Amino acid sequence: MDTDTLSPSALNWRREKVFLLLTGFFLCAMTLLNVIGITRFIELGPLALAIGVLPYPLTFLCTDIVSEIYGKQRANFMVTVGLVMNGFVIGTLWLASSLPSVAPDSLPPWQVLNLSQDVILPSGEVISGSVELFQLIFACTSGAVFASMLAYLAAQYCDVQLFHFWKRVTKGKHLWLRNNFSTLISQGVDSFMVISVTFGAAFIAGAITLNQLLVLMGSNYLFKMTVALLDTLPFYLAVHYLRQYLRVADEIPL
Repeated sequence: MDTDTLSPSALNWRREKVFLLLTGFFLCAMTLLNVIGITRFIELGPLALAIGVLPYPLTFLCTDIVSEIYGKQRANFMVTVGLVMNGFVIGTLWLASSLPSVAPDSLPPWQVLNLSQDVILPSGEVISGSVELFQLIFACTSGAVFASMLAYLAAQYCDVQLFHFWKRVTKGKHLWLRNNFSTLISQGVDSFMVISVTFGAAFIAGAITLNQLLVLMGSNYLFKMTVALLDTLPFYLAVHYLRQYLRVADEIPL
């Protein structure tokens, strides 16, 4: 138990530092999803996952901690900042794609890839011959970033609303229930939307089968569901410690 005497300004600074740290982890995990996205798929047991999914469940843990400690308004603010950052990422990718490349004889050797066979992009477009490295990355990530932005918008706000809904229903009791129920439902929304939007065009073009689409959706959700259930204990510990460290009463949002 932290028993040091703190002035109101020192206590406020302590609370703001913790909020900044949680927001930093939230934005970092979200940005990693956008940057590495679907650039590689891995197998975790029976699950097939895009590597961008690995840090993403952390965003829901951060959202729930902020919801519990700082209140609904702060949690919605953090989600809104994340939405703005998503827009910034998309804008930067679009700008970089729109600007002209340097002359071919000035390009570094790794800048242009010679393709041995046609490649079908997530958008359904087929490229052949050669392609600039960035244009290939942009084609593979821009759709995923847009998809994650839509899924993020629905899932994160859904998580905050459901968290406080369950808190009202349980009259502030059963912390595990609002943590898990809000996250499991919102991550189901996220998994369905992000896979549908990212690979929808490729599915229509016949580049990916319905079975592959369902495997990706199921793997996405099962991974997030497993992490959500496993983070219950860390969530309890974090809330217990932070309530004392930040000197926050159970029902007093900052």
